[in-house]
Amino acid sequence: MRFLPVLLVFLTFLSCSFAVPAGSSITPSPPLQPASRRAQSPDPRPWTRLRDWVIESVWGTGHSQCHHKYAGPPSTVRDRYETDVVLRFHLRHPDEAAALASASQMLVLDIWAITSEFVDIRLAEDMIPSLLAMLPVSLRTAHTPLMDDLVDKIHATYPNRPNTGLGHDHGFSHGDRESSAVGDVFFHNYQPLSVIVQWMRLMASMFPSHARFTSIGLSYEGRQIPALRIGAAQSQLDPSQPRKTILMSGGVHAREWISTSTILYVAYNLITEYGESSAVTRLLNEYDWVLIPTLNPDGYVHSWEVDRLWRKNRQPTGLSVCTGVDLDRAWDFEWDGESTRSNPCSENYAGAEPFDAVESRQLAHWALNETESGRADIVGFLDLHSYSQQILYPYSYSCEKSPPTLESLEELALGLAKAIRQISREAYDVTSACEGILSSGGATKMTSGGSALDWFYHKLHATYSYQIKLRDRGIYGFLLPSEHILPTGKEIFHAVLTFGRFVWGEDIRGSDSPVLTPVGDQRPLADAFDFTS
Repeated sequence: MRFLPVLLVFLTFLSCSFAVPAGSSITPSPPLQPASRRAQSPDPRPWTRLRDWVIESVWGTGHSQCHHKYAGPPSTVRDRYETDVVLRFHLRHPDEAAALASASQMLVLDIWAITSEFVDIRLAEDMIPSLLAMLPVSLRTAHTPLMDDLVDKIHATYPNRPNTGLGHDHGFSHGDRESSAVGDVFFHNYQPLSVIVQWMRLMASMFPSHARFTSIGLSYEGRQIPALRIGAAQSQLDPSQPRKTILMSGGVHAREWISTSTILYVAYNLITEYGESSAVTRLLNEYDWVLIPTLNPDGYVHSWEVDRLWRKNRQPTGLSVCTGVDLDRAWDFEWDGESTRSNPCSENYAGAEPFDAVESRQLAHWALNETESGRADIVGFLDLHSYSQQILYPYSYSCEKSPPTLESLEELALGLAKAIRQISREAYDVTSACEGILSSGGATKMTSGGSALDWFYHKLHATYSYQIKLRDRGIYGFLLPSEHILPTGKEIFHAVLTFGRFVWGEDIRGSDSPVLTPVGDQRPLADAFDFTS
């Protein structure tokens, strides 16, 4: 009887009955093998062998019967972006960032990143003179081209070998890939929503003891917002106590594909390592992990089928020619929509009122229902974005007020950055979210209120709330090649294990970390919150 769900899933998938929309269909690839030791030494247990055989049969590159015709990237890519470039402006003073932001808003340009050191802006080449004319003299020569082959980089993010499921190399080394592991193939490419949902259902069907496919609500266009709830079987839990829960979200901004793939990588490793890794087993025994690969499914589909660089959701605004609300500016804590109310075309448009964005409202309703019903105590929130390699903690809306648990937030953030550095030697900067986007004093005149980061920390009392901006630092920006999916996933999964150690009260400090007070049990920390002021 134990094998029945697996066999049913296997037969269902071999029937090729699932639909893949035109313009986004690809050949499904197998999930990731969690450890190279499995590829080198197959597990002798019948259940594990059967599981691996099903995965390889369903998703394998040469054995699956379900090969689908892949239509390729949208045909409008060249018309839309052929004359566009991305420029990096190097900053010497905060006033320069404000000048860039103001000019970009007036010219309706796409700001890709703002940090204390640089601002990246996408614009048509013929708009460059107009932009420079509006800037201080110091900025007119302080820019360098970051990307002048935008069309090629866009095409490179789509799968281009549908019959094999293998990623394209683009001249990159595949040293980070464990190519001998069958399961890695799923993470050799970015995947469209239709494949992601089927993959999530497959994982939940194969591991019903600790994984469940669920939905947190419907998007504006009526799509389910899919999630995996990963944790110990309900029979092992005390129903009288709320389950401590950690929420991870990705795909808030549609074009940030690496965040979606990273959530899936973490989910796969949590699911398949349960019962084999003591650290993962403890994580799932003590906490529920709710992982949402794409909070913005409508925008994600649009980025695959129509516009690769689409950012917002797909609901109408007060201006018919401008669609979409920024899901990460729509929350009702310190909402700052007045700054964008007059410009629905802005990439940061926060809507006409708090929670105007359907998907943000759905997640808030889900989270409040979970906590108020006593099912969950959300103690952690990890919101994955790209790019710039930063670990940001509250507050986002202002640098003038410090969070009540600042010391612990900083300690864990530094621990996460160290964990990433140890596994991949990549540096992730640690700072408050307001400093990460130069919002102190409204320097850039860009809204930074209404973020999920602040809402979960302040209103839901999620003790550890972070926004993590993934790879890279701007060479590819939102168009990160698929070769980075596996190494980015490994970085964040390693950080998740460190997160677990910290919330248990273990000391994660090292010789290169500052000495801060260990946190111990989490309830005293929660009591430290003072939200009355």
